[in-house]
Amino acid sequence: MRKLLGAIAAVIASVTAPAVAQTEDAYAPARAIVADIGKIVTPNGVQETFEVTLGGARQVVNVRGADRDNPLLIFVHGGPGAVEMPFAWAFQRPWEDVFTVVQYDQRGAGRSYSLNDPATLAPTMTPERYRDDAIELIELLKKRYNKRKVVLMGHSWGSIVGLSVAMKRPDLLYAYVGVGQGIDFREGERAGMAWTRAKALAAGNKEAVQAIDALAPYPQGEFTIAKADGWRKYAIPYGSLIYNKPDLKYYFQTPRLSPEYGPADIQAWGKGSEFSVTTLWPRLADVSFKPVRKIDVPLVFLLGRHDYTVPSPVAAEWFGKVQAPSKTLVWLEHSAHMPMVEEPGIFFAALLRDVLPLAKDKP
Repeated sequence: MRKLLGAIAAVIASVTAPAVAQTEDAYAPARAIVADIGKIVTPNGVQETFEVTLGGARQVVNVRGADRDNPLLIFVHGGPGAVEMPFAWAFQRPWEDVFTVVQYDQRGAGRSYSLNDPATLAPTMTPERYRDDAIELIELLKKRYNKRKVVLMGHSWGSIVGLSVAMKRPDLLYAYVGVGQGIDFREGERAGMAWTRAKALAAGNKEAVQAIDALAPYPQGEFTIAKADGWRKYAIPYGSLIYNKPDLKYYFQTPRLSPEYGPADIQAWGKGSEFSVTTLWPRLADVSFKPVRKIDVPLVFLLGRHDYTVPSPVAAEWFGKVQAPSKTLVWLEHSAHMPMVEEPGIFFAALLRDVLPLAKDKP
């Protein structure tokens, strides 16, 4: 699984495959405990998983909340193909007291991977199609839960989808929340490579410096996942993905206890991640929001100070220039690319303080 963004899917495979091989489902008892702890028992609560067809592709949607009258928050996962439904149990539960939270596995990813023929799906996998899938989902959920608008949160690759929705259909949103926000793919790759090279140089890691230099002229020219992986495998140990924690096992073991994901789903996660990122990455080379100077929806960016997987300085610079009805930038000082996992309390506090007040119907 070498051709996977930032070696993430390779880590997925190395961490999850042994567990599946050793036993059919060794983690079932633990998952049952987690499921019981997280069960929504409030009278007006919602806890359901269902399939929808968006843009001709079947996709899995999970909805959880203590009160269905709360605002809808739709989470657009990263990657491409890095689903976050199987991690949600570890950080999302407090959100569910104030929002009805929606996770969905995008076309070609996670539990949605096995629902569609990959060969048929591959030509449809463009940024525009993912954007329009999200719009279709918002419209569907608004009707299903009787809402006027929603809060949309995009993480990493999902932030490209989310910001695209905010540009095309601001009328659907109370606010857009960007986490690990991408702005310009080539500039982000350039900034991440430069940061990683500087770290390697300071550490005397000649192998890493030479390997990064050998990728030139990337990120110009051919835009391949192999080259993206070529520098990220050195960046992750320096904390580009998770601050001060180069060992990612604690994060990628989390899905083993997810009530939403069994062993077959975890295998589909790995296959879907490889398929999605390999198919979609070359099509992202020239995606850029740098020319955009105005967004007609409130913006909240929650950025990890140490994020160089999708470098946060690039997002912060753009955020300072763009016009919006309101703007709030929150720095999570001890986070890199996964602030909802790295600093879950501070992240949730920002949702309460900076996002929830925006999700109110106005006359």
